[in-house]
Amino acid sequence: MTVTKIIAVVNQKGGVGKTTTAVNLSSCLAVAERKTLLIDFDPQANSTSGVGFDKTKMESSVYDVLIGRNDLLDIIKPTGLSFLNVAPSSIALVGAEVEMVGMMSRERILAGALKPVIDKYDYIIIDCPPSLGLLTVNALTAAHSIIIPIQCEYYALEGLGQLLHTIDLVKQNLNPSLEIEGVLLTMYDGRLNLSRQVADEARRFFNGRIYNTVINRNVRLSEAPSFGKPIILYDILSTGAENYMALTKEVLSR
Repeated sequence: MTVTKIIAVVNQKGGVGKTTTAVNLSSCLAVAERKTLLIDFDPQANSTSGVGFDKTKMESSVYDVLIGRNDLLDIIKPTGLSFLNVAPSSIALVGAEVEMVGMMSRERILAGALKPVIDKYDYIIIDCPPSLGLLTVNALTAAHSIIIPIQCEYYALEGLGQLLHTIDLVKQNLNPSLEIEGVLLTMYDGRLNLSRQVADEARRFFNGRIYNTVINRNVRLSEAPSFGKPIILYDILSTGAENYMALTKEVLSR
């Protein structure tokens, strides 16, 4: 009997490789024949378009689930990979936090919505919005663990104290078993001193929590979303595909 693992990909900063990681980790897990659900919990809906859907044409999305209009099962869609499904997002999600404020147990709405589908998947990956609002708190309350992507650039560790404080608050009040699965260094360029310095600093800060795999800067990786494809379908021989397959091995081995 496999136990479903729910992993939230979280960082309140935008542009750190959060969606890239959610899409490509989900896809590589699916290629490894693990039944995977990718939940796009970001109003920008880039995970939705990253696996091949037109985010402007979603008739129903996670927004409808949060406000009680649909069950999660109703909105889940198959993707181009047989073991990967997606729960799409839409721009309507922008208003969800305001609408959820008056709801009972508002931090646990996603956790409740996941109950009927949880035993259908080996992995559920949640792509969080770039904020620490109610949507992210819902994801942290529903998740077993968190992956934190950090870009190897200036100010990379800025704001992490705030993120860790939010994680602690969620652990104390809502989800005591929440763990940091790992910290992922993204946009790494080994030729730059800065990349190496940020990596060293992150390793000190997150003693033992950093993945061995780093995600290198890679043109193919940044092109793939505009074709609506994860990197392993866009260019399986690219550095980006190699990096995410290596990360997936690490996630599976933990």
